Amino acid sequence: MREPSFATDTMRAEGYDVGPGDLGENVTTAGVPLETFPLGARVRLGADAVVKLTGLRTPCALIDRFQRGLKRTLISNKTNVSRFRAGVLGVVAVSGRVAAGDDLRLEMPEGPFVPLPPL
Repeated sequence: MREPSFATDTMRAEGYDVGPGDLGENVTTAGVPLETFPLGARVRLGADAVVKLTGLRTPCALIDRFQRGLKRTLISNKTNVSRFRAGVLGVVAVSGRVAAGDDLRLEMPEGPFVPLPPL
């Protein structure tokens, strides 16, 4: 059974027609709350690729050009969820081939843990 991806299933439930890649993401994940992981966490994708998390992706006003009201939907005022629901940013630490369905493995940095900053 496929787990929902925020960028697709949840946004569609909120009335937006958004699919993988529509919001500029390079990699779409499902069932992994990347925005809750600390700064410097490393995401291993496929056999070789590694992406180091650097911050929360802050939705800008241009996102409303894609669909009106989308920016407001991607910013949450709830205290139990990440403020920004537009994904995370990272830098490629190790390049490698990534394909749909590849495994994702997470490596935590050594503490103390610092939350991802909005960028």
